[in-house]
Amino acid sequence: MNYEEKYQKWISKEDLDPTLKAELLSMDETAKEDAFYTDVEFGTAGMRGILGAGTNRLNIYVIQKANVGFAKYIASLPDGKEKGVAIGYDNRNMSYQFAIESAKVLATYGIKSFIFEALRPTPELSFAVRFLKCAGGIMITASHNPKEYNGYKVYDDTGCQLLPEAADQVVKYVNEVEDELNIKVLSDEEAYPYMTWIGEEVDAAYYEAVKGIEVNPGMDKNDFKIVFSPQHGTANIPVRTVLKDLGYDVVPVLAQCAPDPNYTNTKSPNPEVDVAYELAIKKAKEVDADVVVITDPDGDRLGVVAKHNGEYVLMSGNQSAAVYLEYILSQMKEKGTLPSNAVMYNTIVTSDLGELVARSYGVDVEKTLTGFKFIGDKIRKYEATKEKVFVFGYEESYGCVIKDFVRDKDAVQAVLTAAEAGNYYKKQGKDLIDVLNELYAKHGTFKESQIAISKAGAAGSTRIKEIMSNLREDAPAQIGNVKVVASEDYQASVRYEDGKESVIELPKSNVLKYYLEDGSWIAARPSGTEPKIKFYFSIKGATVDEAATKTEVFQKDMMKIVGE
Repeated sequence: MNYEEKYQKWISKEDLDPTLKAELLSMDETAKEDAFYTDVEFGTAGMRGILGAGTNRLNIYVIQKANVGFAKYIASLPDGKEKGVAIGYDNRNMSYQFAIESAKVLATYGIKSFIFEALRPTPELSFAVRFLKCAGGIMITASHNPKEYNGYKVYDDTGCQLLPEAADQVVKYVNEVEDELNIKVLSDEEAYPYMTWIGEEVDAAYYEAVKGIEVNPGMDKNDFKIVFSPQHGTANIPVRTVLKDLGYDVVPVLAQCAPDPNYTNTKSPNPEVDVAYELAIKKAKEVDADVVVITDPDGDRLGVVAKHNGEYVLMSGNQSAAVYLEYILSQMKEKGTLPSNAVMYNTIVTSDLGELVARSYGVDVEKTLTGFKFIGDKIRKYEATKEKVFVFGYEESYGCVIKDFVRDKDAVQAVLTAAEAGNYYKKQGKDLIDVLNELYAKHGTFKESQIAISKAGAAGSTRIKEIMSNLREDAPAQIGNVKVVASEDYQASVRYEDGKESVIELPKSNVLKYYLEDGSWIAARPSGTEPKIKFYFSIKGATVDEAATKTEVFQKDMMKIVGE
């Protein structure tokens, strides 16, 4: 069906949700097309979309349809119905309703569910799947996206987001649903026997596990102050509980602690955006804090601001992770606890600095595609074979995991690590930026940045495909007057260098990466969860200023190459 036929099908449904019906009636032709020209699809982190009416929106009918697919997948697993599914949700509009609807669809297929009694962070959902020995998990969240969005993520029995093969099976079942508007779902009363509420027991176990990641337990916390903001999201209670229990002096940004679905007191809930830090930095200046930490709404990403020479300096995800690595590995080495077969994981669009830090301590490094599920899969592999021992995993997008009792990004763990590292280095007369500068002096200076180009609607989707196609057909020989010495096409699984081709041993993904003669690299990747195409820049320079200057040149030229 085309978009107009889909629209007519929806508006003709007699018992359609009245709010959605009103929205349909108010749509002009452009809005109709955008709402129905396609279906919301599973991307690198599940399914995300703008809330509203239509097949290209997140609403009760699309959630039901997705859950039919996941229910059939769970039912196909050994003891899947009995082991059941853990369900978590964040503070967003419709999150609780979508969680309950998910449980009702599962019950329709005879599957038990274990639902958090209130909002919880994504990493605790991953933990709950493992703690309760469930067959899978569901997290209702749109992570760091704007307030208009919500989303749906699904997990396997290890607490890892579904890998492509399993996700493809779910999508196959979803696509078998012929009519998303007439899915049979049990009533609340009929579904209730399949539903169990969870909370304090899982909280206590998760908090104890997080507290157990300290490298230097019992270190004096006096004279170290932290300002914390959950950005109206799920990490408020977990972070403040853990830090308080360990004796840290934490000053919350109270205006951003309420779980407000409209993010009233923040300009952005995304730690990747500078304006997200405004209130937290203001509070830090008032109380003379050493470190500012903010988490995104579902508590899987962490942003860090360090006080340095009297100024508050924002650290990128690449920078903060490199400093965490330096702290953790240096301390493990000093204590004699660093395994000889240790391994660290990051992604193909992550800075080289963390890899250089890890290798300087004899730690092996393996790269994955973007998406923390691939890091979770690596952890699972070596957990089984014992060939290597996991010590750290991270992405450039402000997400990391320190201990593997969680198989997703975990900002609660990351907050504790940032606090512990900041406290430790302060006792050495340094701050986190001092440590970062020491790493630059030792390993080389890197400037990482991103350009994200939003292209909404059908025309936007076509334009993103056109940009990637043009880059494949006419690959740049130089960028910013610097020669491209190698390139990688993860869709074709091929690396090109010196006129030769070699195979990339990773799952296929729509990513292009260009390696430059000066040690820099640039990558292009359409977002798996938003209507955007992202360009990643990792620029190497002799100094911070030189790397910054070169970055401006590379960014300008790359945009010229792609015609933006």
